[in-house]
Amino acid sequence: MKEWPVWEVFVRPRNGLDHRHVGSLHAPDAEMALELARDLYCRRGEGSSIWVVPAEAITASRPEERESFFEPLEKEYRHAQHYEIPPEVKGM
Repeated sequence: MKEWPVWEVFVRPRNGLDHRHVGSLHAPDAEMALELARDLYCRRGEGSSIWVVPAEAITASRPEERESFFEPLEKEYRHAQHYEIPPEVKGM
């Protein structure tokens, strides 16, 4: 038997709020994933919207690369002190 792909499930509790990742499930296709997500994560009417996304479609950063990936980039060109103002420019 072929193993079903993994789907990531995102639920929006009510209009105006963000979708939140609530878990994962295995399903043969998107429609079945949506139905299973509803049954698993919204049994008591907790959701107003559900997204299911194939896990293979998600590209994520790696925890072991956290420091280098999220380290602030120094962009010198953004600082005004690195530019010379021509003498013909007045009022700056």
